[in-house]
Amino acid sequence: MNKLTTRVQQANSLLCVGLDPTGDDAFVAARLREVIAQTAEFAAAFKPNLAFFLSRENGVALLRDTVALIPKDIPVILDGKFGDIANTAEHYAQFAYDRIGADAVTVNPYMGDDAIVPFARPDKMVFVLAKTSNKPAHSLQDVALTRGGYVSDLAARVSCELDEHHHNIGLVVGATDAAAIARVRESCPTQWFLVPGIGAQGGDLAATLHAGLRVDGLGLLINTSRAIWQAADAGIAARTLFQQINDLRPVAAHA
Repeated sequence: MNKLTTRVQQANSLLCVGLDPTGDDAFVAARLREVIAQTAEFAAAFKPNLAFFLSRENGVALLRDTVALIPKDIPVILDGKFGDIANTAEHYAQFAYDRIGADAVTVNPYMGDDAIVPFARPDKMVFVLAKTSNKPAHSLQDVALTRGGYVSDLAARVSCELDEHHHNIGLVVGATDAAAIARVRESCPTQWFLVPGIGAQGGDLAATLHAGLRVDGLGLLINTSRAIWQAADAGIAARTLFQQINDLRPVAAHA
């Protein structure tokens, strides 16, 4: 997606600001405005989490208003983890893109290309769940394949193959498993990765950058949500992580 690459280069940023709003409705409406205003300078993208809006009365309207607050040159990734058969996925795509105004979405690939392709519009971007940042007791993603690798690696390979035909398909790869990031980067050398798990979930920033950056020093969107939302000053929190990422990028890209 040209919009993402342009924003990353102009802002010199790989920071994705997650919007997972908590609190009562009046507080949330004001805090969303504040967080966006304070962090936009440092953001390569914003990622509103759909569930945190749908759980509220008039949540869709709040989500639409929130997206409208984000500067037009900054991509919006609607984190809905959509994943259904093709005709249903088409309606989800209409909701995300035509009703909300998102530039990208996250998609669960369990139902195959039917769940992915409807979101792959020429001017939009799809981030397919490959290796997420959570650590469940029973993880389908970590099931080993008889031919080597894991189910998460297969999801990444399928997504990369789809990208050859439909374009603008990236991957969600969590920062809590640097080895998985490295494996996925090896099989998908050009894709953008949306990377949750830095901050509250304990992902290692340096290891993530070392494992996942492309040879051009790009290709990762490092997402953080709670660390910014809960900060006394969201702008300072965003600037701190922005600087940490950029301090590590030259070393990681050429290591």
